[in-house]
Amino acid sequence: MAEIVLAAKKREISNKGANKNSRKNGVIPCIFYLKGNDPIPFSVDEVTLKPLVFTSEAHIINLIFENEKPIGTIIKDVQFDPVTDRIVHVDFHGITLGQKLEIQIPVNLIGSSKGIKEGGILQQGLHKLDVECLPKDIPEQIDIDITELQIGDSIHIRDLKFENITLLNHEDSSVVSIVAPREEEDTEEEDDKDSAEPEVIGKDKTDEEDKAE
Repeated sequence: MAEIVLAAKKREISNKGANKNSRKNGVIPCIFYLKGNDPIPFSVDEVTLKPLVFTSEAHIINLIFENEKPIGTIIKDVQFDPVTDRIVHVDFHGITLGQKLEIQIPVNLIGSSKGIKEGGILQQGLHKLDVECLPKDIPEQIDIDITELQIGDSIHIRDLKFENITLLNHEDSSVVSIVAPREEEDTEEEDDKDSAEPEVIGKDKTDEEDKAE
């Protein structure tokens, strides 16, 4: 797994107003956690943080504070602005060599499904998997081959086995499936309903008038 160095600057715990001003200046407030240690609030330039958040790979991130040794971490949680989708806060958790940790790993689908070639539609239920493993065994992504999937086939958590990592998602959770396209008949029936001739109103009245004449 690739390791990335991230320069960080320690900060004092501040109020929402101060954090908001920091974000306006392109600086994102973050916090570092490690079991048995006090949390460390810090900040990182947004431009250097984006590639670590908006990525299809997992990384070990070595935080470097001024004049201190690198600290191995992973991104544990990211908060986004509900309107702009900009990053507003990130939680980093420290890792300890030889100690297992829980992390989310992106799913990477490989191959071209037979079912899709026949007109099926791919539905991906999980884009990331919850994994427990040692830091040295953290994969950048989890590759899942969908080549043999036919229409109606699915891959569930219970179908996946990997060395040195344990999947924590429920075994019945569907990761990816190939579903049949909607029947054309459904569309034709809707078209028939839309094009049906309107009912003639007033026919009985006309018949009565003819009889009166």
